[in-house]
Amino acid sequence: MPRKRFHLFVIAMAILAACGVFGGSHAHAADRMTVTVTGKGPDVVLIPGLASSGAVWDATVKQLATSHRVHVVQVAGFAGAPVAGNAEGEVVDPLVEAVDGYIKANHLKSPAVIGHSMGGFTGLLLARRHPEDIGRLMIVDSLPFFAVLFSPAATVESVKPQAAAMRDGVTAMSPEAFASQQAMTTPRFVKSPDGQKLVLAWSVASSQSVVGRAMYDLLTTDARGELAAIKTPVTLLYPYAPAMGAPTAAIDKTYADAYAALPGVALKRIDDSRHFIMLDQPQAFAAAVETFLK
Repeated sequence: MPRKRFHLFVIAMAILAACGVFGGSHAHAADRMTVTVTGKGPDVVLIPGLASSGAVWDATVKQLATSHRVHVVQVAGFAGAPVAGNAEGEVVDPLVEAVDGYIKANHLKSPAVIGHSMGGFTGLLLARRHPEDIGRLMIVDSLPFFAVLFSPAATVESVKPQAAAMRDGVTAMSPEAFASQQAMTTPRFVKSPDGQKLVLAWSVASSQSVVGRAMYDLLTTDARGELAAIKTPVTLLYPYAPAMGAPTAAIDKTYADAYAALPGVALKRIDDSRHFIMLDQPQAFAAAVETFLK
């Protein structure tokens, strides 16, 4: 594998390995997710990634709650949350519709949406399918088609057998083997020792079935052809660390190429970080969020 693609391969490994806010909690859309609401002011919706807890946004909630009304999504089946409506079938598309339903049912007016990894991909699909839902979108280290990490020539049809095998393997793995795999993989996408403990705990507590099916959805959904039609202002945050084994220019080009068709996208690199930017570089992440919301 070319060295310049090392970091994105790490994200792929996160998929393969499956990897205290205040307010009311509300179930929505056949229990595909719950939402915790904090603060008052302009609305901001925060969506965590694969096998993650909404607690990944705790520092962001603390930062924003004095000036914004913050809606933290918890995906059913991730990080110990009840599987509920995610007991079978697709995960990502129903999540997109659940977020859309939540925004409409609660009369949120063009909220800002911030999504990490799978959450960023969810936000991207939301912006395309329900543009009236989003005033602006921040994507934190995600891609419009994850399968290109395995092959630049990948298509949805060509990747389906491999994605199905990965889904079934994650689902069938023993809890002990799953936990062991997570322990080996977690340091690849979060540097912070405290962050590693959190991410590992969230992942191990996740339903392997929900994680496996969500992983399959991510690998077999290609949003590249929809990028040009997205009119929502989008900011993309992506990390860089020397351990990626590639110069910054190569990493910059990788992300720029991935989102080249998205009109007006603003790209910002956060150095000395891995996949969980908000845990590895909390101050830089907070500053990026502040700029995004201005």
